[in-house]
Formats: sequence, structure tokens, C-alpha cells
Amino acid sequence: MPVLNWIGKNKVINHHMDVPYRVLEHSYGFNNGIQSATETKSGNKIIHGDNLEALKSLLPEYEGRIKCIYIDPPYNTGNEGWVYNDNVNDPRIIKWLRSVVGKEGDDLSRHDKWLCMMYPRLKLLHKLLAEDGSIFISLDEVETSHLRCLMNEIFGESNFVAQITLLCNPKGRSQDKYFSTNHEYITVYSKTKLPRDFFSVTKDEELISKEPVGGVKF
Repeated sequence: MPVLNWIGKNKVINHHMDVPYRVLEHSYGFNNGIQSATETKSGNKIIHGDNLEALKSLLPEYEGRIKCIYIDPPYNTGNEGWVYNDNVNDPRIIKWLRSVVGKEGDDLSRHDKWLCMMYPRLKLLHKLLAEDGSIFISLDEVETSHLRCLMNEIFGESNFVAQITLLCNPKGRSQDKYFSTNHEYITVYSKTKLPRDFFSVTKDEELISKEPVGGVKF
């Protein structure tokens, strides 16, 4: 199987093991929509903090128990004027890279930084996933090919399920140069090999038979 290498990989490949366990302290909860300091024990958690440390803190209670994971990581487009900085040069990421990767972290390309950031997080997500669980990851074309290589290495090439194309904006993006980028991808992997019909959905024949709006029924 082809393996992806990048500057800093040797420093992050086992970094998930060095991330300290943090105790999750209850801060607030909601009871019938009203915020309360009393613990509701609903089973739901909103965790504020570094996501790498948050994932490690979930391991004692949830390792191997999560059936479905969805993540929406930075797309690494280089856009610094969006809702969040998508150029992987946030001061917190730079500080983390310097502490983990060392001096060579100052010379990393955007792709190298993204890969260093993603690898330990995917390792922890793999540990959290149940044997019959699956993970869904949203990205666009900037890092999708790199993600596939990471996932093949961590989750196993045989556990690739699908790459779903999601139509987002038919008009494309303002920064498009040549073609309208009107889609994104959701990459799906499982923890282990799943039955062929695991993701099957029962078809609604009544809905299928209806004539499409503005179109022709075939």
C-alpha cells in the first residue's frame, strides 16, 4: 500500500500517546431548554477546549464505543477572512507545531501543517470508533487526496466505504479561477469490514414515483 510521507510525520505519528489525559469537569447543563449548573446526566457533552485534548479525555469512557463520527476539519483553502482562519497559521496551531515538530515546523508547507495537525486526531478518533462504527469527514478538493492516504494508513485501505459528492453551490466560489467549484466531498471509512448492505436505506417508492418539480418523469 502506498504511504504518504511529509515533513514532521515522524514527530506526530505517535503524538496521540503523549497527549495528556484531562479530567472533564461539569460546568453547565440544560433542563427543558433552561441552563442549569446541575448535572443532567443526559449523555450529551459539549466540550470547550483543544480538540486533541478533548478526544484524549473521551477515551476512558468511550474508547471503542462510538458508532458514528462526523468531523468537519479545516479545509486548508488558505482563506484567512472566513468564519475561522483556514490557512493553518492560527497562533495556537503554530505554537503546537513548534512544540511537537520542533524547528523544522517553521518551514512546513500548508499541506505539511495540515497533515501534522490531522494525524494524531485521526488516531484518537480511530480508537474511539466501535468495531461496527464508521466515520464521515467533510472536505473539498484541497486536501481530499491527502486525507485518503492518511485514512488508508490509519483505518486500513479495505475499510474505505465511499466518497460522497455533495452539491453545495451551483454558482461556485468567488475565488474560482477556471471552473465552478460547486461541490465538496464526504469521505467515509469504517473501523472494520462491514456487511455489503450496512448503509442501505429503504426506498420510498411513493416518493420515487412522483414527478420531479420542473422536470420530466422517466
